[in-house]
Amino acid sequence: MAGLGNPGEEYRFTPHNLGFMTIDRLAAQSGIRVTRPDSKALVGAGTIEGQPVMLAKPITYMNLSGTSLRPLMEKHELTPRDLILIFDELDLPWPTLQIKPKGSGGTHNGAKSVVESLGTREFARIRMGINPGRPLADAAEYVLSPFKRKQEKELDELVGLAADAVRAVIAEGVEKAMTKFNRRAGS
Repeated sequence: MAGLGNPGEEYRFTPHNLGFMTIDRLAAQSGIRVTRPDSKALVGAGTIEGQPVMLAKPITYMNLSGTSLRPLMEKHELTPRDLILIFDELDLPWPTLQIKPKGSGGTHNGAKSVVESLGTREFARIRMGINPGRPLADAAEYVLSPFKRKQEKELDELVGLAADAVRAVIAEGVEKAMTKFNRRAGS
């Protein structure tokens, strides 16, 4: 599975790095070190829910994420069906979550890059809502600005929920995980 984000300390606690944050949470929960450079990504291998997994954080910057994931997946003989892509989603309200079994990249440039590089939409994704519920003058500035202090509790809960959703997809499959988590996300 791969979480999308941008490398660098200045982006660490921004909405665009929710994918990285979720990978870090899964790594900490599972004792996996995501530090080995491989195909322009930081990766770590281990087990989650009894299944072998590779956790990856592409370090190509968000809009070029696919240029890292395609060679990484080819090198390790992984197919798109093996991929769970985790990323922020401006089209969903903060702090919600949605699991999808497949689909387009939508308005998310990182997801578009992965779809384009893999040549398919056939991979699971966990979309983490970041829309603040108000018009944005500059969406790019918003997704790259640090979270506000008042958002810390909800941020921690959202990252935890996303990590739980990944575990459910691994253990029970996408359809059952969607039934559990997509309903919760809307409430």
